Amino acid sequence: MSGPRPGLAGVVLAAGLGTRLRPLTDLRPKALVPVGGRPLLDAALQRLAPHAGTGPERVAVNAHHHAERVVRAAGARAHASVEAREPLGTAGALGALAGWLGGRDVLVTNADAWSPTGARALDDLVAGWDGERCRLLCTPARAGERGDFADAAGRAVRYVGSCLLPGPLAAGLAPSPSGLYEVLWRDLAEQGRLDLLVRGGGPGEPPLAVDCGTPADYLRANLLASGGASVVGQGAVVLGRLERCVVWDGAWVGPGEHLVDAVRAGTRERPVTVGAGT
Repeated sequence: MSGPRPGLAGVVLAAGLGTRLRPLTDLRPKALVPVGGRPLLDAALQRLAPHAGTGPERVAVNAHHHAERVVRAAGARAHASVEAREPLGTAGALGALAGWLGGRDVLVTNADAWSPTGARALDDLVAGWDGERCRLLCTPARAGERGDFADAAGRAVRYVGSCLLPGPLAAGLAPSPSGLYEVLWRDLAEQGRLDLLVRGGGPGEPPLAVDCGTPADYLRANLLASGGASVVGQGAVVLGRLERCVVWDGAWVGPGEHLVDAVRAGTRERPVTVGAGT
């Protein structure tokens, strides 16, 4: 890439409630939970930057749960769209951003879809896009797993949280609670008009993205980021033993503790521990 694609806006979807990660997401919004010591939101903005650019004219972030913290974290790096009453879903969020988008094509990435390849994660998705069809980044479904779509060969594939939408289609979305699959992709798939870019899934290959929606997958992303070592955040104190764990910044692990496949958050006085074994 020689630089951001002209006429392309970037959107990070960051309004999720993170219910499956509770009580961790009672402490901070899912978009700000750390992977490898870095908030998911920062990684998402990094993925968009090579293709959509940076700053509030080029990139937007939506927010709902702990919205003020997400807006503060985004700062001057992105335009903030706050969904105050209720989360609007993947389609409704773009409908609410219609004025900001101004008819531009849009590159969308889910904040919680952490990628091991960092800033290069969306290169293949953007390269060669015709600008006319919705293009979805997908990976082959695992054995016994139900896919989201079928590719041209009839194989089940899973959407991994990043897509491209032509401006006219994005402009037609309503700012009401709705999902892109229900209002757009399902019908396009039936008509054979979805562009599914399928990557990964080979033996020994790292995943294209890890959906950090459950404690097990959140731990998996951190161990991928660290090469398998436990991840200890800034200012955390670890006096006990850790095996395949994540310790958030400022958290405490006492001298008699032995944590295995777990996430430790909170403070010394009010520790929060979530089991994350698969």
